[in-house]
Amino acid sequence: MKKNEFSPAQLVELPDEALIEAVQRQTFRFFWEGSHPQTGLAPDRCKRDKRAFHNPGAIGGTGFGVMALIIAAERGWVARGAALERLRAILEVLTRARCYHGAFPHFMDGDNGATVPFSRKDDGGDLVETALLLQGLLCAREYFDREDRAERGLREWITTLWEEVEWNWYTQNRKLLYWHWSPNNGWVLDHEIHGWNECLITYVLAAAAPRYAVEPDVYHRGYANGRDFVNGKSYYGIELPLGMPFGGPLFFTHYSFCGLDPRGLSDRYADYGKQNLAHVYINHAHCQANPHGHPGYGPGCWGLTASDDPEGYAAHAPDNDNGTISPTAALSSLPYAPEEVLRCARHLLRHYGERVWGEYGFVDAFCEARDWYADTYLAIDQGPIIAMMENHRSGLLWKLFMRIPDIQRGLRRLGFASPYLGDTV
Repeated sequence: MKKNEFSPAQLVELPDEALIEAVQRQTFRFFWEGSHPQTGLAPDRCKRDKRAFHNPGAIGGTGFGVMALIIAAERGWVARGAALERLRAILEVLTRARCYHGAFPHFMDGDNGATVPFSRKDDGGDLVETALLLQGLLCAREYFDREDRAERGLREWITTLWEEVEWNWYTQNRKLLYWHWSPNNGWVLDHEIHGWNECLITYVLAAAAPRYAVEPDVYHRGYANGRDFVNGKSYYGIELPLGMPFGGPLFFTHYSFCGLDPRGLSDRYADYGKQNLAHVYINHAHCQANPHGHPGYGPGCWGLTASDDPEGYAAHAPDNDNGTISPTAALSSLPYAPEEVLRCARHLLRHYGERVWGEYGFVDAFCEARDWYADTYLAIDQGPIIAMMENHRSGLLWKLFMRIPDIQRGLRRLGFASPYLGDTV
């Protein structure tokens, strides 16, 4: 792949479609060049000078990296065979790695697949990170559909990992899913997975599983029974069906919906296309209103989500706004608000240039008030940019994921309607 094919000034002058392609392709370099050279695991993060970018491997980030590989093969950025080879390397280390009732840890040593503790007591299975990984792997199983030995073997490998996750075990025989379990610390973290947040994909996969599936009540009495699940209030004149006040960080509209197509997706609680549109436009309206007077904010500079910031890492949102803009927040929202997103992309390139643009695309975040510009790229922020931009362009990942029979069965079990299930919008 060519390095720095376009400068920020050149990017600004590209037509919309060419600009989107260039941003996707540059961002893909994070996964193609930054992932572990032998095992292919995506790094949790890397710096602009590329220091410390092979370890630890991030399981959820690797799921987004798998989606990026599919897009790269489809777009011709890399050869199909090269993408397949990288996927085989990932599957080899995942198969060797220790799992926890089928679930993988948050972090994994890129050299050998050993568990890297996320914290002192978070040293075992992470069900949400595992779900993000499988969202990508199931798309890959659907995409690499040829009947040659290599692609058939890849599909069988993925099916084995998919079938081995014991989703029902992560309920502790109760009516909800739990995020973590450790052989050393058991259920001590006691992190119940309630909504509304990024975890819808976890419950859909848990209901869709070919073995070890959960009962629908686990979704209805667990995820849909969270303190911040139902909202119904208006912010900046926009009604928000679900979620915390002002919607929370924008990654709620991205992570689960790299695979799940929100268009026409609904259940007894919400229309998820409308939910995500409302969330994005509230976030945009907040940055335009700029009630805290942060420098730089406006219709061309918006997007609050979880990212690095001058103090470390935080989940930024309208009600937790310290002046940090995260490019992934707007860019990954392209399917929801294309005009506003493209205006933001051009503004960032024109106004901030190489302070926010580098070899792996847009940096993680910046805060103009403190003259701070991240020197990092994060897998869980770079990946959704590529995936959601592609869903805007072609719907590729949405089509792959939503046509999987297991996924369709899981959605039906939970009471969802969708055009993919034969329902009309």
